[in-house]
Amino acid sequence: MGGDLLLWLPAMGVAARHYVPFAQALAAGGIHVALHEWRGMGSSDRRAGWRCDWGYRELLDDLEASVATIANAHPQARLWVGGHSLGGQIASLACARQPARYAGLVLVASGAPYWRMFRHRWGVLAAYLLAPVLGAIFGHVPGRQIGFGGREARGVIGDWARSGHSGRYRASGVDFDFERALAASSVPVFAHRLSDDWLGPAASLEWLLGKMPHASREVVVHGSRDLGTAADHFSWMKQPAALAHRISAQMSGFPRVCEK
Repeated sequence: MGGDLLLWLPAMGVAARHYVPFAQALAAGGIHVALHEWRGMGSSDRRAGWRCDWGYRELLDDLEASVATIANAHPQARLWVGGHSLGGQIASLACARQPARYAGLVLVASGAPYWRMFRHRWGVLAAYLLAPVLGAIFGHVPGRQIGFGGREARGVIGDWARSGHSGRYRASGVDFDFERALAASSVPVFAHRLSDDWLGPAASLEWLLGKMPHASREVVVHGSRDLGTAADHFSWMKQPAALAHRISAQMSGFPRVCEK
């Protein structure tokens, strides 16, 4: 199989199956899609707990396994990586670590979690301080009960909270300078922001994009009229056609001479 193939990474706590309508809409526009399942979510055979923990290091290793599977099955495909919310952040780190592997980066409702970039900044900062404490008490962070994320591993929440507090990316157990690699990255970025998304505000996206000054970028802001549904963090997933159409056009129109 040739053509463009997008490896898609879900948001924190969201199973891959919830992106099937989005993948189908992209496929209708000529884009092949592979949905990555986070460790501990959906079809994964693991669940976070006292005896089972992981962080960004393991998430990035799992992503490498997905990329290897795609490369073996579809060696002629032009591979892109993208994601929703946390998925977009992890996709950005993957591009920074191995930029030659990807044709481009696609972000939807994503951005750096730096607390100063949010309207309700003090509440966001409090969440970064509280979440690791919950993990230490329960052995995992019970996202369903507190209304944010899913059953989250202590290590993932620790790495997430650290980046949210400092504004910088560092994965526990990973001897790699993500900030320096992001600054050197030239992987092109297509970023899509939802106009009423307080979880992915403009400042958060700009903080993330600002880490990649050498990367070409196109930022598209979608309103409810464009999407046919509320322009917030999650509603687009139920009516993804408009967003998928725009992403399909961007990817298909990207020059082949720029292929990595």
